[in-house]
Amino acid sequence: MQALQLERLQKQLKWAEEKSFFYQQKFTKAGVSAGDIKSLEDIRRLPFLTANELFQIDSLDMLTMPLSGIIRFSVVQQENGEVTKFYTAGDIGHNVEMLTRAFVAAGVNQTSVVALQGDMSDSRIMDLQYALEMLGATVVAMGTDYRQWLRMMELISMDTIVSTPQLIMQLIIQLQATGKNIADYPLTRIICLNQQGLQNAMQRHIADRTHATVYNLYEPAELGTASMLYQCEAHKGYHIQEDYFYPEIVAFHSDQVVTEPHQMGELVVTTLAAEAVPLIRYRTGQAVMLETDVCDCGRTLRRVTTPFTFM
Repeated sequence: MQALQLERLQKQLKWAEEKSFFYQQKFTKAGVSAGDIKSLEDIRRLPFLTANELFQIDSLDMLTMPLSGIIRFSVVQQENGEVTKFYTAGDIGHNVEMLTRAFVAAGVNQTSVVALQGDMSDSRIMDLQYALEMLGATVVAMGTDYRQWLRMMELISMDTIVSTPQLIMQLIIQLQATGKNIADYPLTRIICLNQQGLQNAMQRHIADRTHATVYNLYEPAELGTASMLYQCEAHKGYHIQEDYFYPEIVAFHSDQVVTEPHQMGELVVTTLAAEAVPLIRYRTGQAVMLETDVCDCGRTLRRVTTPFTFM
């Protein structure tokens, strides 16, 4: 894995430096170049990327290619600003592969009937549908209209819902308003798309109301995917898609990388295969701890845990 990460990291940095005006300027200002990175530890020589920078700069300055090479363009509104994302066919393929792994870890398979809530104009919803269809699951596009939700819940027997915690709670409330209890439906799993952070503040309430197992995916708009981190059946933290994202743990309010095991810090990630818009040492703002023991599920991808993972 480390050999693959280094190979992809060096290729990613060379690509970003040659093709992106933003990274050309950023690397020059920091006095570093892609050629200086000879090992994974050398990544610490590169400057960090913050959310404030992403919201302040022109997104076209980060782009590594002309618009003719882009097959998808998406603008996502968030509480702290607007995020513009560009995707190549390769970017979408990587996202679908990662999401497929995440769904398999949650127990989704070709026999599953999956309700997909959300605005289909959000391109990340399209990736979710592609991944579910790759697995052979039956996908029910629910949209955002509660009347459509209620009709589909009566027409089709669904065992899985993929949605944000907010939309799932709206569904629970709308069913209750018609005298129905969501726990009476044959739901076995709820997969939550958490846009603001790893922690799902509504997780326990959703689990209690639905009697289903809740899995969480981390879906900030700036990453362009919902599957960098995912939960498996063991529910002991979040597996990192290490062949697509290189993780670091950095001390809070500092640039110092945390190397001791079981020490809490801020999660910093670097894309390893992004084509349109690489993210180099992006500070996610998420408090995590890197786990070193093997997960009970048998997967060898490393895990991070959060202060509320026990939920």
